[in-house]
Amino acid sequence: MAGTLAAQARVSRRRLNFWASVQKYGSYSFVALVGLWMLSKFIKSPSQFFSAALDGLQNGTLYALIALGYTLVYGIIELINFAHGDLFMLGTMISALVIATMGFDHSSLTGWFGLALTLVLVMAACAAINVTIEFLAYRRLRRAPKLAPLITAVGVSFILQNIALFFHGSTPKQHPSVLPTGSFTIGGVQITVAFLIVIAVVVPLLLLMTYIVQRTRQGKAMRATAQDQDAARLMGINVNRTISFTFALGGALAGAAGLMYEQTVGTTSYNLGQQLGLIAFTAAVLGGIGNLVGAVLGGLLIGLIQGLNDGLPLLGQLWSQTVVFTVLILLMVFKPEGILGKPTTEKV
Repeated sequence: MAGTLAAQARVSRRRLNFWASVQKYGSYSFVALVGLWMLSKFIKSPSQFFSAALDGLQNGTLYALIALGYTLVYGIIELINFAHGDLFMLGTMISALVIATMGFDHSSLTGWFGLALTLVLVMAACAAINVTIEFLAYRRLRRAPKLAPLITAVGVSFILQNIALFFHGSTPKQHPSVLPTGSFTIGGVQITVAFLIVIAVVVPLLLLMTYIVQRTRQGKAMRATAQDQDAARLMGINVNRTISFTFALGGALAGAAGLMYEQTVGTTSYNLGQQLGLIAFTAAVLGGIGNLVGAVLGGLLIGLIQGLNDGLPLLGQLWSQTVVFTVLILLMVFKPEGILGKPTTEKV
């Protein structure tokens, strides 16, 4: 009997080692194939490659801003806030409303002042909306089974969509941009002024958010709450206020992404949050949900993949979403915890 059990254990270990090898070398093979394809396109047309990459990175920075909202909330209360994409959608509409109401124009300094003022207002508005959602919908469900807050998040998503549908209508609308329309060329690569402005706005926001989480007293409270809420309470941390601050931070980043999207793309729609929210959530999972650096990395990678697929002759724009989610599925098969995520075991 003991010999049979030992033999079964050896067989199980061999199978585990076999599948571990398959996952390891399969992921290496996939990365190598992608790298060879990118290298071939770069050698064939460097200027086209860099132009497509820049377009992808511009979108990737916006995905990173939205993805941080998902990963912040998940990291602190393990909730996948599916309403976060719709909060971004409201951010685009609030941005368009403020700019249209104030009549800002990029032809003068008032346009730059208006852009900065709109950024502050939309970040504050989305932060307030997100905190209100947490207070009314999620706070009482922290001790409930995980399915309850998840379904609640889906319900809040539909509520935000219907609010936008009531005020905005079902037809997508185009809005003028305050950003300059000029561009310049370096080494055959066209770089728009709008791209530089997006980078100039997004990168400091990402650095500021990282500083808040890693270096400030409130950031330490966030990390402590994420590890153990009960222990954090015993140490004198106001858990409710810390979680509300986390929602406010994520909402502010979604508002900033909404303004940048509205200014670069110029389109607002009530269902915009479904597509971009799903892509941003994919970015958070790709980088390792709950990991801040992973969310940024995932957003940039997805933007880069989309940009290269759309700008280089691979499958084309019609297959852009298919390419993104195929990459996600393959990564989840070979590395379920994400690029920078850490393997965890379920406690029983």
